[in-house]
Amino acid sequence: MESVMTLPARRGICLVLAAAPGGGKTSVSRKILETEPDLSLSVSATTRAPRPAETDGVHYFFKTPEAFEEMVQRDELLEHAGFLGRRYGTPRGPVEAALAQGRDVLFDIEWQGHRQLKSKLPEDVVGIFLLPPSMEELERRLRGRQQENEAEIVKRLAIAREEMTHWSDFDHVLVNRDFDACVAEVRAILHAARTTRVRQPWLPGFVDTLLGR
Repeated sequence: MESVMTLPARRGICLVLAAAPGGGKTSVSRKILETEPDLSLSVSATTRAPRPAETDGVHYFFKTPEAFEEMVQRDELLEHAGFLGRRYGTPRGPVEAALAQGRDVLFDIEWQGHRQLKSKLPEDVVGIFLLPPSMEELERRLRGRQQENEAEIVKRLAIAREEMTHWSDFDHVLVNRDFDACVAEVRAILHAARTTRVRQPWLPGFVDTLLGR
C-alpha cells in the first residue's frame, strides 16, 4: 500500500477585517471565529477602561497611557493607532509566534493599523475592507445602537466618511449588503489565502520529491 506523506505546516495568515463605524466588521468577525476553528482573534492593547465583564488579557490588554507609550518606544507593537481619544495596538510576540506555528490570526483594526501591519509583515497580511451598501444604511445601523447619543452618532458618521476613503489600501473590498453572504465571502478569501505559495515554503522541496529530483 502506497504511503501518504505528512505535509509540513504552512505559515499562518494575518487576516485583517476593517470597516468604517457601523460597517459590520465586529459582527462578521464574531461569526467568522465561530465557523473557523483554526482562526483566533488577536488581543489588542488599549488605553481605554475595561467595560463590564471584560477581562484583561482575554478581551484586551488594558494599559495606562504611559505603559502603552513604553510599548511603542520598545517596538513591542506591530501596529498602533488612536481612535476617539483612545489608543489601540497589537503586541508583536503572540502574533509572530502564531504565524510561525501555522496558526491564523484575525485582526479587527482600522486602516492605519492595517497599513502598519502590512509594512512590518508584508507577506503575511490579507486585508479585507467592508463597505456599507449606502450611507443611509450606515446611519440606520449607528442609530440602532441604543447607547449612543446624537453627538456620538454625528462624530462616528464623520469618521466613517474618512475611513472609507482608504478602501483602496486593501487586497479585497466587500459591500456588506447581506450578512450571511458577506461572511461566506470572507471565509472564501481566507481559505484561498491558506494555499498561496508564500504560505507553503516547503512546496519546492516537496515537488522535487514527487518528480524524483
